[in-house]
Amino acid sequence: MCLLGLRRGCRIWPRRLLSVAVDINVHAHCRGQLWLSKTRREYSASHHEPSIERTRNIGIIAHIDAGKTTTTERMLYYSGYTRRIGDVDEGSTITDFLPAERARGITIQSAAVTLAWPPFTNEVPKPIADAPKSHVPHTINLIDTPGHADFTFEVLRSLRILDGAVCILDGVAGVEAQTEKVWAQANNYSIPRIIFVNKLDRDGAAFERTIKQIGTRLRGWPAVCQIPWWEGGKGKFTGVGDAINLCALKWKEGGDGKSIEKFDLKELMQEDTGLREEVLKARSALVEVLCEFDEHLLTTWMDCGDDALAVPAQAIRDSLRRCTLDGSGRLIPVFAGASFRNIGVQPLLDAVDDYLPNPTERPDPEISLGSQKASLPDLLSGKVSAAATGGKQVMKKGHSPQAVVAHIAACALAFKVVNDARRGVLVYVRVYSGSIKRNTPLWNTSLHVTEPAQRLLQMQASDAVEISHIPAGQIGVIAGLKHARTGDTLISYPGVNPKTGPPAPLSTLQLRPIDVPPPVFFAAIEPHSLSEEKNVKDLLQLMLREDPSLHVNVDEESGQMLLSGMGELHLEIARDRLVNDFKAKVTMGNIEISYRECVLSPTSANRVLFDREVAGKKGKAACEASIEPFNEFSTPSNHTVERDGNHITVRLPNSWEEGTSEGQTLPLDLPLALLQSALINGAAAALARGPRRAFPLHSNHVILKFDPVSDIFGSDTSPAALSSASRLAVKAALEEAFANDSIGLMEPVMNVVISCNEGTLGAIVHDLSSARGGHVLSLENDGNEDSSSDNPSIDVNRIYAPPDPFASSGSTNAAGPGQQRQVTARVPLKEMVGYLKHLRSLTGGRGTFVMSVDKFERLSGPREKAV
Repeated sequence: MCLLGLRRGCRIWPRRLLSVAVDINVHAHCRGQLWLSKTRREYSASHHEPSIERTRNIGIIAHIDAGKTTTTERMLYYSGYTRRIGDVDEGSTITDFLPAERARGITIQSAAVTLAWPPFTNEVPKPIADAPKSHVPHTINLIDTPGHADFTFEVLRSLRILDGAVCILDGVAGVEAQTEKVWAQANNYSIPRIIFVNKLDRDGAAFERTIKQIGTRLRGWPAVCQIPWWEGGKGKFTGVGDAINLCALKWKEGGDGKSIEKFDLKELMQEDTGLREEVLKARSALVEVLCEFDEHLLTTWMDCGDDALAVPAQAIRDSLRRCTLDGSGRLIPVFAGASFRNIGVQPLLDAVDDYLPNPTERPDPEISLGSQKASLPDLLSGKVSAAATGGKQVMKKGHSPQAVVAHIAACALAFKVVNDARRGVLVYVRVYSGSIKRNTPLWNTSLHVTEPAQRLLQMQASDAVEISHIPAGQIGVIAGLKHARTGDTLISYPGVNPKTGPPAPLSTLQLRPIDVPPPVFFAAIEPHSLSEEKNVKDLLQLMLREDPSLHVNVDEESGQMLLSGMGELHLEIARDRLVNDFKAKVTMGNIEISYRECVLSPTSANRVLFDREVAGKKGKAACEASIEPFNEFSTPSNHTVERDGNHITVRLPNSWEEGTSEGQTLPLDLPLALLQSALINGAAAALARGPRRAFPLHSNHVILKFDPVSDIFGSDTSPAALSSASRLAVKAALEEAFANDSIGLMEPVMNVVISCNEGTLGAIVHDLSSARGGHVLSLENDGNEDSSSDNPSIDVNRIYAPPDPFASSGSTNAAGPGQQRQVTARVPLKEMVGYLKHLRSLTGGRGTFVMSVDKFERLSGPREKAV
């Protein structure tokens, strides 16, 4: 997209021209000068409450080392937020502010920062009809996410609250494994995306190959909006050709990226004839692909006499926006640049304003209210009844469901918790309705506690600006909350009782709960002294609140604390934070594999009577349990739930379940839902530790038989007694299986995707299949399709892409010594510990890999002995 500030030279941009419709889309060069008189804090504080229509909540997603943080730094610089460009290698970036991030040069936790594009001025121009949205200042809440596979959970919890995303691709490596993974996650949330092909200044950059990989691996039609400008056709990368505005942009070499020249088609005749011809081809291809998806543009194109060059630029922008907003990923606007060389970032910021949605253009957030599912606006408007679900009605007399709902002042989702050394615990929230004001009591619907929002902040990575309220559609931070965790829903309800909260079932309202993936690595944590043990436990609980993908448990036999995580790097970072940031005096043992245990044959029924005091109160209950291997082809019962890979079924006599037989009613304080929940919780507790090696159990089916006539003992039967009886019955069944030598071990098997060049492919495949006991599933080159996507496949020959000037052959799919290949395999996790060093030695430091848990498999005899 053409930026108008690009008039050559660095003269000051007159404010009055900002409201003029002439050349309205060209403005980036000089507008970046307007921040010089303001400090960063003043700049943020004076513009913290933007219009919701001019708000963009976006994330930067990509494979590791694609240039996410580098691009973010340029965005902050050109928006006027920073006075200098940070460098990842120097450790001077804004969003990578943790010591571990700066030492390693990678993003570990997502960082939020707010910027304005174009920068705010004293005279903000009004929107003009048929002009790009990007000529009016927009507030962009930007989240820079990690690219390493160990921190996938960090990306997941950020994607849940985003309205749009910028996916960055490495122009040399193309579409990499982790890119496919985060793209699939974005598909699950239907997030509108645009793509920025980065690093086109590097040797080996191949724009054409990358574009075709977007079609084959991401299964989306690339709408090529910009093409690379190679100097003289085969020289260095100097700028981009703009297919929308039929112009070219050239950046001054070695500058900070603010000095940009614009060439129209007539000027390109003198400057670079080859680029002019390619821009015309790109415009025709762009209009053609848009006409397949958008009837409005098809009509416009026909009105223009089937002439793609005559279609107005604004009509193309409107069409791109319509095709992008559905979030299906079927049509993807693609832009080009080189962030490290400061090329192409301003047009990318314009594209964020022009093509990504504001909060009002996204689907309504889904909520769960007891057993009901609905959208939040339907609940607030009274279209969905808020009557209590299950159990008796507990609303106060005279309060209709609609009247109760009308009093909800704000509803927000806590998506991230960070411990800040200066400000304490910070809870990042996305507000979905109403407005959170300072000192407002907030009811946590997950933990059922009320906490006041003592301080409200707008975060600028590690810096912060205090604000009075967080309106709907915005991302902000609440400081001082003692209990809130990732995934908790916070609601503001005037006049709420701090102890009981709002009337049921509003007290249990849930916004988009998140599933935490199971950990696969663990390591022992040893405090240096007994006096340090309590401090270490407190610090670990603080880290767990920040990162729910970490787990801590205590080995009953040895008393050791075990810290579990998603990968080697994940645990290494956790150790560094404990020792270096929190100054804990601990030692972490070697990283171990989290195995599982399973039952090999069905057990008999084991009935246990629990009769003892629980918390000073007599408790008595009975339960019968049996365990069998889980059969994935069996039909699950209505009362079967899944817990950590196991299935638990509660069986009661039919008359009790249906509640139809006269005289057979459960005690009032023990409704059916509470009884089942207590039994399931007890069984899950017993399955957390196996009888053979104390590993958790997996792939088992537990059947709990409970007869209220014989297993309930009046007022002595409480939920705690039921859980204890269930736990002991399941434990007895496990002991029986162990005595019969019917407990097997299971190990995690990983899906591994290795990227390497053609020359090292043979050595890698041999190493995986012979030395590591893995199974190679596929060998892909850049022409192969990804079959994991739900979208239909795309004919690569129909995809337009300008030819790569440095391609060694005419075919982009030809495999040569330097050709990138992907090896997909299934390998036991134990064999992948420390694999990165080995891979680097095999590939001369060029190989990378991504792995994720596939499933747990039973250990064979020889492997079980080896373990």
